Amino acid sequence: MNTDSKILGYFSACFAIVIWGITFVCTKHLLLYFSALEILFIRFIQAYVFLFILYPHKLKVSKKENLLLALAGLTGITLYQYTENIALNFTTASNVSIIVSICPIFTALTAQLFLKEKHLTLKFIIGFIIAFAGIILVSFNGKINFNLSPKGDIIALLSSICWGFYSLFITIINKGQHNTIAITRKIFFYAILFMIPIMIFGIFSDNPKSITYVELSAQLNAVRFSSILNWTLLSFLGICASGICFIAWNKACTILGTVNITTGLYLIPVITIIFAAIFLNEKITLMGAIGSTLTIIGLFVTSMQQKKNC
Repeated sequence: MNTDSKILGYFSACFAIVIWGITFVCTKHLLLYFSALEILFIRFIQAYVFLFILYPHKLKVSKKENLLLALAGLTGITLYQYTENIALNFTTASNVSIIVSICPIFTALTAQLFLKEKHLTLKFIIGFIIAFAGIILVSFNGKINFNLSPKGDIIALLSSICWGFYSLFITIINKGQHNTIAITRKIFFYAILFMIPIMIFGIFSDNPKSITYVELSAQLNAVRFSSILNWTLLSFLGICASGICFIAWNKACTILGTVNITTGLYLIPVITIIFAAIFLNEKITLMGAIGSTLTIIGLFVTSMQQKKNC
């Protein structure tokens, strides 16, 4: 692998991680006007249309690859995003962010079980423990409020497992060396298909506070969809955070390896806490600062092993 390819891979991954860290700030505002399901559906519709305009060519894949693309859409987008949002209804945001941060472990585990790749080494585990400790401090950021909520915590854990399988499917798909934009677009297509039954269920929901609620009132829709800020944030989530970032992420996985890149997800809570301080005036406490430092150290320890595996 040449230096230029590595630089592109790391740049693509860093870009996606930074943008995904910012999405929390955007989503927090949009949740005042839309349900979590509505935001999810709208952003991936936008992402699909954007990618189709960007690359309007048909993707030719085998039946096996098509099945893998469908499974990637189901696990990495529909189930991952949906279970994460459901978990927030039954447990705290801190609990969810901590539990979801163990995605790299499940990514490494699926690669080791199904692809016979050896990633769960001592250095990987030590790096994970250090980063995980940092993520706990970052998630609390001075407010100790960790309470076990079995239902919500288990659903959040399922979200991490879903990402682990998404990473597995992406690793196998990338071996086909297809166009990254076309692959990502197809994954979004299947994700949207899997969301439609949930949207139909949401239409019949009578609880506006439900994450599956779909608003049908013409008057309310006119108000919320006439907001330039709402459209700006929805477009940012759809075009940038979904369309561009998933292309960048899948490209980085192709160049540097899915397990190696997934450990970068440790940094998302760190990015979030920084941008929340800038745009939401949420203070970064000493606990948050120490947690951020530990997270970066943990990522560095893990990357020392990755360089040997490359």
